[in-house]
Amino acid sequence: MSLAAEELRSLTLLNDLGQLAVDAPSLDAFTATALGKLAPQVGADFATLVTSGQGQWRPIVEHGRPQPLPLPMLAETLDREQTVAQGNWLAAPLVERAMTGELLVIHTTAAADRQKELVTATALVLGRLLELRRRMARNETDRVRLRAVLDAAARWNRIHEMEPLLEQMARVATEMLRCDRATIFLWHRPQKELVGRPALGVENGELRIADDVGLVGNVVRTGVAGRVDLDRDQKRIDHRVDKSLGYQTRTLLCVPMRSASGEVIGAFEAINKLEGSFSDEDEATLSELAAQAAIALANTQDRQQLVESRRQISDQAAERVHFVGQCPAIEALRSTIRRVAQTDLAVLVLGENGTGKDVVAQSVHYQSSRRDQPLISVNCAALPETLIESELFGHEKGAFTDARDSRTGKFELAHGGTLFLDEIGDLSLGGQAKLLRVVEEKIIVRVGGSKPISVDVRLVAATNQDLGELVRQKKFRQDLFYRLNVVSLTLPPLRDRGTDITVLAEHFLRDFSIKARRTPPKFSAAAARRLETHTWPGNVRELRNLMERIAYLVAGDRIEVEDLAFILAPGADPTSVVPSDLHLSAATDLFQADYIQQAVKRAGGNMSRVADLLGLHRSNLYRKMKQLGMHVE
Repeated sequence: MSLAAEELRSLTLLNDLGQLAVDAPSLDAFTATALGKLAPQVGADFATLVTSGQGQWRPIVEHGRPQPLPLPMLAETLDREQTVAQGNWLAAPLVERAMTGELLVIHTTAAADRQKELVTATALVLGRLLELRRRMARNETDRVRLRAVLDAAARWNRIHEMEPLLEQMARVATEMLRCDRATIFLWHRPQKELVGRPALGVENGELRIADDVGLVGNVVRTGVAGRVDLDRDQKRIDHRVDKSLGYQTRTLLCVPMRSASGEVIGAFEAINKLEGSFSDEDEATLSELAAQAAIALANTQDRQQLVESRRQISDQAAERVHFVGQCPAIEALRSTIRRVAQTDLAVLVLGENGTGKDVVAQSVHYQSSRRDQPLISVNCAALPETLIESELFGHEKGAFTDARDSRTGKFELAHGGTLFLDEIGDLSLGGQAKLLRVVEEKIIVRVGGSKPISVDVRLVAATNQDLGELVRQKKFRQDLFYRLNVVSLTLPPLRDRGTDITVLAEHFLRDFSIKARRTPPKFSAAAARRLETHTWPGNVRELRNLMERIAYLVAGDRIEVEDLAFILAPGADPTSVVPSDLHLSAATDLFQADYIQQAVKRAGGNMSRVADLLGLHRSNLYRKMKQLGMHVE
């Protein structure tokens, strides 16, 4: 089971126990039902709550087939004051300090170590809920307070950002305890500092104090709650903080906040009871709020870390996606993408194979507000007619012969993000009809299912075909064409990008040279001219592959014309060095450079011999080579 699934299971179980504590008609009903819910979640065939007294263990309530209790293990749990796992048995204290108290004892059908963390956290929560439930049985007022605490905890768990969460916690505490202010202090141990928020009257609403200052410092260091009443312990108030804030503290209540492992992570402080001093009931209430606040804060911090990690991954991916080149067509494309990306308009990307249509899709996605959400790509040309619905919309278990499990489709996977439909012109007419319905309604239904699922997806489609001509030939639906072609972006072929070819070549060569752990070689003038005069039938993809070969296979620090081993298009003359689409002067220079290079090879590099072969004086040969941009040693 994944970490996310394990956390979800834990949260679900703890939430169920919390709700049960409120709804159960009696304490016995709560404990019995709680064990009934807990046992299957941890794979237990027997669970019990036991208490120690006068050297004996007494079961409070049991669930499942009774088993002889491992008494030495229970004693060890009390001695160590922490969860103990032996074989198939688990024993967990219901409170942090368990020298005298109650234990949750579980007998599992598998190795107990796998459930240790879940049982530990559940036992602590169960202990708190039991204590609250007992108090409810003694006093109906406590029942009202418990409901308020759990309601507050439920609201807190729906807040995903730290600042609003802290403000909501402080507001709940002031209302329940009828006090003037409340602050949550988080302990930064390495800095030996307590950071309190929200802090009224302080810039940015944040108060920073040393962790050995005042009552709150004592609480976090000792882990013991503290109070200052109207008529005693006034010296425990740090009036220096009051003076800096222009505030007077008369009464104070502070309780520690603990993590699931029992470690003190901060403190929850309430200031200035509106009537009288804080009571024992107030302390108990704030302690429960602190316990729920610690869980909510941990969840929010974990969630924010996940969000930040996802944002960092998105930023790194976005940095790798950019257009290289400065030709007018590319500059105009960049400008259009910047404007279009911030909208949710459908985008149709047109261009020959290898021009970088996928880079346009990534650019649109990473410059949009959806950049932290998924970018899902689908190659429509690779979708068989029979699998189009399943791939795009998902299917339920048993929907067809091979549907052994339910499967999420690409639209669901891309929810909140961008769906890139590559080679859209190759999608069958049946697939086009199904796609059109989802594009219009933004609702999918899985194959074999009946439940409509809303999807929020930004569509980017791409093709190297003339969709207008396909519409006229009845091979592409006109209504789908207009749905997809809200904004059209056309990529120029590489042969039309002029000096961008050399710039792209150097860019790719640098990247591949780093991977090949070598210094990037330089292009001779003749080689650079040859790059710019090639027709590039494979466009940027062909150039990239050529640079990869050069980075790994060309040993020298200079790239000559003969190193440019182009992959000729079918039907081309493999013996022809000069392309047929050059001006005469360029073709002549290219032929001469190639002819001289062949003479150099025949003469084994002896330049006097080369001059004789070509019927030139040696100085004239060097002059000619320089004119042609050839490397002369």
